[in-house]
Amino acid sequence: MVGATLDGFSTQRVTTTKSDKPLFETPQSISVVTRELLDARQATTIDEAIETVAGVTSSILGRRGWDDFSIRGQTASDTMYLDGLRIGQANWIAQEIYGAERLEVVKGPASIYFGQVTPGGTVNVVSKRPRADAFNQVGFTVGSYGYVQGTFDFNRPLNSENGKAAIRINGMAMNSDDPTDGVWYKNRYIAPSISLDFGARTDFTILTAINQRNYVRQQGLPLNATSLVGGRMLVPYSYYAGDYTIAPYDAEQKSIGYVLTHRFDNGWTLNQTYRHLEMSMSGQLANINSAMNAAGTFARNVLSQNFQGRSDGLDTNVGKTFVWGGAKHSVMVGLDTMYDWLYRDTRRCSIASQNIYNPVYGRPVTNCNFQNNTALVDTTLAQTGLYLRDYIEFNDKLSASLSLRHDKARLDNIYPINSSTANLDKSANTGHVGLVYKVTPNIAPYLSYATSFLPQTQLTFPGNPIDPEEGKQSELGVKFMSDDQRLSASLAYYDLKRRNLAQTDQLHTDYSIAIGEQRTKGYEAEIAADLRNGWQLSGALSIMDAYISEALQVATIGQRLSNVPKKTANFLANYRFQGDLEGWAAGFGVRYVGDKTPSAGNYIVPSYTVADANVSYQGKGYRVQLNVKNIFDKEYFAGASGDRFVPVGNPRTVMLRTVFDF
Repeated sequence: MVGATLDGFSTQRVTTTKSDKPLFETPQSISVVTRELLDARQATTIDEAIETVAGVTSSILGRRGWDDFSIRGQTASDTMYLDGLRIGQANWIAQEIYGAERLEVVKGPASIYFGQVTPGGTVNVVSKRPRADAFNQVGFTVGSYGYVQGTFDFNRPLNSENGKAAIRINGMAMNSDDPTDGVWYKNRYIAPSISLDFGARTDFTILTAINQRNYVRQQGLPLNATSLVGGRMLVPYSYYAGDYTIAPYDAEQKSIGYVLTHRFDNGWTLNQTYRHLEMSMSGQLANINSAMNAAGTFARNVLSQNFQGRSDGLDTNVGKTFVWGGAKHSVMVGLDTMYDWLYRDTRRCSIASQNIYNPVYGRPVTNCNFQNNTALVDTTLAQTGLYLRDYIEFNDKLSASLSLRHDKARLDNIYPINSSTANLDKSANTGHVGLVYKVTPNIAPYLSYATSFLPQTQLTFPGNPIDPEEGKQSELGVKFMSDDQRLSASLAYYDLKRRNLAQTDQLHTDYSIAIGEQRTKGYEAEIAADLRNGWQLSGALSIMDAYISEALQVATIGQRLSNVPKKTANFLANYRFQGDLEGWAAGFGVRYVGDKTPSAGNYIVPSYTVADANVSYQGKGYRVQLNVKNIFDKEYFAGASGDRFVPVGNPRTVMLRTVFDF
């Protein structure tokens, strides 16, 4: 499709490393979900887009309207990045992937690339940018459960000489119901961008976006009403445990920023990225507040949230390549800063209990009150990081990556309810060291060691900031790339430790405590190919052992981490027909997710396997594509949330998309 993609399933192009080094020469596991792979699967959320990446577990809290995923056993959705800059203190609004050119999944500590991230890794969303060629594209999609979506993507060069100055605008509007009764979604997105021509040595692009989301938030099913406990389902998978009187969520994220590159005459290159982001989110959740009793009744309360925030991020670095000491050095030094303000108003309201055998909807929501002094908080997080990196090529075979970073973070909390404050000043040194040795031009073993640092905004009882998280990882792997770069593969073993992470204080549930250490050890394998014979392949395998290695409660040591499967695997094969059937394409995929355990409760969420298929036809100026996800309508549970409720998986869905290029 014209204007749709720059890559196939396999790519060596990535921005997260802040260098021009291909993934093949990078001593760390980084996976790229390209635009073409997103379109082939008709992915609609980040959770769905990255579920085929090795080491990623997504949709662990079901279809609640947010991005929920972990990387290498560690929660990672709270430190997401957009165009190389952190979205904020946490990702309160699901990111729209129609405006993404690709998704870059960095695994393990990534301080040198992004600064403060969780040790498991992070996802960087790379926005669509203006291009030198003119194109117009509109699309229409209809699907199961009332899914209706319209999209557009227009691009125009502004000069005829080189097309360097260009303007692009893409957007979408989507309305959909949900397999759960009474749940619906409405998404709106528009992203104008413009590149300006300041000469051959300067690249400058302005990026803007508005992301609006309205939806009914859900949790899932009462645990005791499912087959996980009683052996049989007492309610259908479509059962809604909430109520129609709660306020739907209303969320908006607006951003404007720029990406600048300037190449000086003396060989130095300046790169700078800036973004201002504002967000607002309000809504209510009818929360399952107790285990269901033998009569089928469970207590509920309503969580009422109102968040307002704004964030400014700036990342500046300069780099140069030169020869010194008989080796080639690619040196970069940079400074990044973020100033983030977040206002949180969280209240608990009353609502009547529900009974699965005699449900009554339309119950009033009453008595919305603050539960404690920290339910209303004004938080400011200021972060500054200074980093230095040197890629050293000793010869054609051996290269090294050496990185060092120093971070300072200040957290200021103001509690209007009792006029108190809590402040935290922390600094840390982190780094990354890696070696790559090309055994042949196509095979490159590597090893690396990395550390991370992450300030936390949670509070300990009675209101003191919790200390920052710390992480470290050792990794050993090997990468393969064909001569024509159409096929790439990787195999890695890692040992990851995460210390001082925040967990809900069971004695004071609105506060947190710092537990000891979590550890994940595992193997990952991935393959991506765009073969000349018409086949496109994508596959991943992950085997990991994620458990608590140190804890305040000795009895929990050795316990599996909740919602982390030991094994996951997937494979997708697409084929573009040739000869008399040229224009037609078809694909088939299989996804396996192993069993999961909860943080509380004596049950196991079983493993599941689902199959997907697609067929498409590319005509002159148009494309029609049919996707069937979960073909055999496998009923499964998405995750293990605790001892009160469990989120459900996605049933069979059908999506028919037509795209016109003109």
